[in-house]
Amino acid sequence: MSSIYTKNGDTGETGLLGEGRTSKANIRIEVLGTVDEVSANLGVARSFIQSEEIKDVVLHIQKDLYNLMAEIGATPENASLFRKINASSVDWLEEQIQKVISITDTPKEFIIPGEIQSSALMSVARTVVRRAERRLVELNAIEPLENHFLLAYLNRLSSLCFALELLENHLAGKKTRAIKNL
Repeated sequence: MSSIYTKNGDTGETGLLGEGRTSKANIRIEVLGTVDEVSANLGVARSFIQSEEIKDVVLHIQKDLYNLMAEIGATPENASLFRKINASSVDWLEEQIQKVISITDTPKEFIIPGEIQSSALMSVARTVVRRAERRLVELNAIEPLENHFLLAYLNRLSSLCFALELLENHLAGKKTRAIKNL
């Protein structure tokens, strides 16, 4: 058998970190899949970003997301073993946001994504982060999370993705388009 497939999921179930399996339709698995989408979208964005410093920030986020997924993907009795997202993680995101907004103009209006590839891809990542956050809120309503920093992390991450979209436009000398009158 190939080392990249196990056939264990052929019945519509998947394993958790710990003992037990769950349906692939379980909201926990939906959260994991959506956070995985965030990381993939950030990876695509990173491949278009020119600044090594910004690439490093995005890579740091992607690593954090794997830690976040590990905790969410663990059984309740094992979740604390994988707890890496904490107040410092959220503080780091806030610091990155402050750095970015100190050098960019933050529009007061809704913006229209698409000035350059990297900024448009940061916008896509932001929207998927928002979906991941909504799915995590749904999971929390069904099975309360012990670590409230998971939700705070995703909330701040969407703001950082927005800020990085603005920064990418700024660094490319492009004006971010805003909708003045709705």
